[in-house]
Amino acid sequence: MLQEPSLYTIKAVFILDNDGHRLLAKYYDDTFPSMKEQRAFEKNVFNKTSRTDSEIAFFGGMTIVYKSSIDLFLYVVGSSHENELMLMSVLTCLFESLNHILRKNVEKRWLLENMDGAFLVLDEIVDGGVILESDPQQVIQKVNFRADDSGLTEQSVAQVSLPRLILLLWSFLPWH
Repeated sequence: MLQEPSLYTIKAVFILDNDGHRLLAKYYDDTFPSMKEQRAFEKNVFNKTSRTDSEIAFFGGMTIVYKSSIDLFLYVVGSSHENELMLMSVLTCLFESLNHILRKNVEKRWLLENMDGAFLVLDEIVDGGVILESDPQQVIQKVNFRADDSGLTEQSVAQVSLPRLILLLWSFLPWH
């Protein structure tokens, strides 16, 4: 029986360390609703894939593409009828984008120090299970734009006008 086409192609994306412990994970449907079920799935996937050189696994009715890098394992999970090439394009985009963000150090230490950037990268690639982008250059451009545009930075403090800065500081005084 043919499946209805759907934009919701990604069930999960996760990154594990070389011991199989979760570093980053996003699940996009209710296949594994609890944290316990997610961790058990990740452990089973890791045990099946960590000692092989292939890039695709079929496990529990799902298609899983994966890649290892130094001390990390990156996984993209889709349903059993999902196109492996589409899943692989997401995985490649994720890896190449992280490679750029982490300055060619796609390893546990650098990932942990730049977790916010890693989540931004993932959010630019997949949203709610829908593939938004598969070009790493586009992802990097969007992530860099968002990082440049975020919050109160040293540069933006210098750009605040003096009266507004005085009012802001005044509001923090204890007798106010």
